[in-house]
Amino acid sequence: MLFHELLIAGAYRIALEPRTDERGFFARAFCELEFGDRGLPTQFPQSNLSLSHQRGTLRGIHYRADGREAKLIRCVAGASYHVIVDLRAGSPTFGQWTAVELSRANRDALFIPAGCGHGVQTLVDDAESLYQMGDPYAPEFDYGIRWDDPAFAIEWPLEPTVMTERDRTHPDFTLAPLGAAR
Repeated sequence: MLFHELLIAGAYRIALEPRTDERGFFARAFCELEFGDRGLPTQFPQSNLSLSHQRGTLRGIHYRADGREAKLIRCVAGASYHVIVDLRAGSPTFGQWTAVELSRANRDALFIPAGCGHGVQTLVDDAESLYQMGDPYAPEFDYGIRWDDPAFAIEWPLEPTVMTERDRTHPDFTLAPLGAAR
């Protein structure tokens, strides 16, 4: 696996190193030792699949208010645009965002550190992603900020076509990092 550091401290785009032959290829999608060598989580107690039927579907920006949920995401069908927003107190990249395109074609994964917000927009119909979650779902800590919050000025590739009312009406973020008085 090839780990490429992103603008957000502790976030990585992870490329496969396929071994190819006449059958196709074989590659490691996760390696506990390589994650551990970088100080990244090695346990992901919950896995989720997300399918969005329509191009332009936007989910998020979601975050866990206790700052405990890391994510490892791979697009297994189609293509999607993933945004990371750094919401961590004391982080050198607090308040910044970055984005990557994940697709079945590039087979890359995205590691999002705990304490960051995440949003995703599908770039094609029937896009599906696999999420490895660093903590089990805890609804009492499930929070979000609006996809177009002016504090971040995120540049989405498409005008949203489908979005839940909850995601459309999340409040603006106060730019008080997680762990600080809000």
